[in-house]
Order: sequence, then C-alpha cells, then structure tokens
Amino acid sequence: MTFNEEYSHLIPRKIVEELDRYIIGQREAKRMVAIALRSRWRRQHLPLELRDEVLPRNIIMIGPTGVGKTEISRRLAKLAGAPFVKVEASKFTEVGYVGRDVESMVRDLVELSINMVKAQHAETVKEKSAKQAEERLLELLLPPPATQSPGIYSEGREQTPSYSESYEQSREKLRQQLHEGKLNERAVELEVKDKNFPPIGVISNVGMEDLEMNLRDMLGNMMPGRKRKRRVKVPEALAILAQEESQKLIDMDEVVRDAVQRAENAGIIFIDEIDKIASREKGGGPDVSREGVQRDLLPIVEGSAVNTKYGVVKTDHILFIAAGAFHTAKPSDLIPELQGRFPIRVELTSLGREDFVRILTEPQNSLTRQYVALLETEGVHLEFTRDGVEEIAATAVGVNERTENIGARRLFTILERMLDQVSFEAPEMAEKKVVIDAKYVRERMQDIVKDEDLSRYIL
Repeated sequence: MTFNEEYSHLIPRKIVEELDRYIIGQREAKRMVAIALRSRWRRQHLPLELRDEVLPRNIIMIGPTGVGKTEISRRLAKLAGAPFVKVEASKFTEVGYVGRDVESMVRDLVELSINMVKAQHAETVKEKSAKQAEERLLELLLPPPATQSPGIYSEGREQTPSYSESYEQSREKLRQQLHEGKLNERAVELEVKDKNFPPIGVISNVGMEDLEMNLRDMLGNMMPGRKRKRRVKVPEALAILAQEESQKLIDMDEVVRDAVQRAENAGIIFIDEIDKIASREKGGGPDVSREGVQRDLLPIVEGSAVNTKYGVVKTDHILFIAAGAFHTAKPSDLIPELQGRFPIRVELTSLGREDFVRILTEPQNSLTRQYVALLETEGVHLEFTRDGVEEIAATAVGVNERTENIGARRLFTILERMLDQVSFEAPEMAEKKVVIDAKYVRERMQDIVKDEDLSRYIL
C-alpha cells in the first residue's frame, strides 16, 4: 500500500474524531496536527517538480506537563501507521560534549521504520512460513527414511512403495496430532543461531551506542554465525522454525528500501522538553551548550542527509513536533533560525475538574476501565459511581494547586494510592464487589490530602 492510499481516508475531521476517542480537550492542538498530517497526503498529489519544494508543517506545542502533548503525537503516528520516535532535547549535547548526538534520533527513526516494514512483510508470508515450519518440524519428529543406494546385495531387488506409503501415513497422523495439540508436551532438538556476542567497549564522546552497534553488526557479518543445539517443546519449536522460514522469505533489500522511504516521507520525530535548551540570556556557561544543541538540531530540522547503516536518509520531509512547558523560557528564546523551522505554534490549556471527570470516564483506555479490568482477573468487581469519579477529580485538582501541577498524571497517582488496599487483598477477599463512591474516596485520601507535606511525598 502506498502512502497516498494509507492517508486517503484520513481527512482532518476524522483524525480529530479519532484523537477524541483517547484524548480529552485540546481541540486546537488536534486540529493543527490533523492539518499537518493531511498536508502530507496533499504533497504526494503534487507534480514532481513542486513536491520537493513543499516543507512539512512542523509544530511547537506549548503547555504544562500532563495535558496530552506526547499522547496527541503518539496517537497521530499510530493512526497514520507512521514511524514515531520521541526524544528529549535535554539528552542531546553539542558536538564535543559528553552525550548523544542529534543525528541519533534519525537513526532511531529508521531502525523503527525497518522493524515496522519487516513486520508487515512477515505478515504477508505468515501462512507460507507456517506451512514450511510445520514440514520441518514433522521431519524432526519423524525423520524421512534413508534412501538406499544400489549395491551388490540390492542388485535386482525391486523397491516396493509400501515403506514409503507407510511413512507418509505416519507423517499425516503426526500432523493431525500436531494440529490437535497432542504433541505440545513433546520436546525436540533444534539448531539455532547463537546470538550471544562478546561485549565491545567503545571509547568515544559522541554517538557511543550507535558506534558500538555498528561494530557489532560489522563483526557479526564478518564472522560465521555459530549455532548451538536447544531442546524445546513443540509449540516453541514451531514458533522458532516459523521465524526462520519467514526470514528466508522476506526480501531485506525491499524492506530497507520501503522503510527508508517511509521514514523520509511519513516519519514523525517528537522533541520533548525543547524549552530546556532555550537560552534565556546571552552569555557563557550552560547557555553556550544549549545554543550549541539548537545549532546542531537546525540542519536536521531544516533538511539534511544523515548516514545510517541502511544508507543515507534525507530529513527534508520528516515531521518534527516539539513540545515544552516554557515556564521560564519562551519560544522566542530559541535561536531565530530554529524558530523559523517551526511555523505552527499551539498552546495547550491546563486541565480542570470537568476535564479530569471526562478523562476518567470517556476515553476507550480510561484509567477507571483499566482498574476494573485488572481486578476482574481476580474475580473482584470494581464499580465507580458518578460522585466517586467527581471526588477523585476534585482531589486531583486540589493537590495540583497546592503542590506541583502535573496535569492528568495526578489521577494515576491518586487512583493507585486509593486502591492499593484492594489490589493487595484482591486474591483473598470474601466480598468480591467494591463500590468506589465519594465517601470511599474521602475515607481513603483524607489524611494524606490534609497533610500538605505528606501529600508532596505520596501524591
């Protein structure tokens, strides 16, 4: 499937509706990312001479922690089937300092794209690889009869097909037992590649982990792969053999070609905490390094060629979404050249009590549904009443106001603390129904909420 076909059904309104299923509020941010994604589809329909001139609509999201900046970007990438990498700007350092170099984010994106495309190709050959794996497993369980070469004693002796027919009948009987699961406890011996490789130490101040991985790959290709014997149960043996057969059927040259193209044209890189590298004052000290990171980021964002082990990857049409709280710094504190590469700025609003109530009840993956499902595995039925949910939301807002505002993440902390006794006693509980109402919430949380010093440590 081409990129055009993948994006054709993703009109901005549908993208926003899909994001609404998982993320509450932040309408403006959803609209902006939906437009940026649709612009990619539009670009693919332009004439070739104009297509390369259209730049991606890079976005800066401004808002406090826990309001949905990362989740919007992650859900957008999942919706589009695009390779997505999240990096923290504070982990990168200027060339010459100890830390990761900025090009590693592109290498990570390509690696993830390779895995995505490889998984898709594996799905297309899944049926064929499963059949071939089954044949190999049957040969291990019932080795074929050795063919007798003609000699002095076999001369003139006619070969009857009875033995061969008997083998085929036994093989088919074994196949039936395999399908019925009667051989699951049987063990077989396999020869598998030994993936253990001696550790390699690399002394370098830039891209150390990338250099180490490249050395491992290079030495692994130069040295013949060692094999070792493993004794495993039939289901595990079938999975190992299916994986081996799948690797044989997949054309890795095609995978690399498709993956690089996908990374270049559909990749999304989310740069979190970009406000941490904004220089508030012009001068020496840490600000020099911050500005250095910005200048290293600039060629990646504006478009450059990055060397990876899969070849050269161009970053001209990768979508960059930057995010930061910008409490002490402002987007205007970034160097002008970098500001210009993020033409769209959107401010995400802080979440209030009503937002928290909706977060706890509306999304498909809401926290209340997660806890209900988790405790249902122990036979405990958890029921959240409306006033109980409102009390949890009010408690979260109160703690956020008195201590540090961490947004919706406070809900997880409060729920975990409130339900710790139920979670601990669930396997042994006689009463298998627990109702979480306003009274229950107040009883469990009142001591911690009242003590501000204690709530700072626990909530």
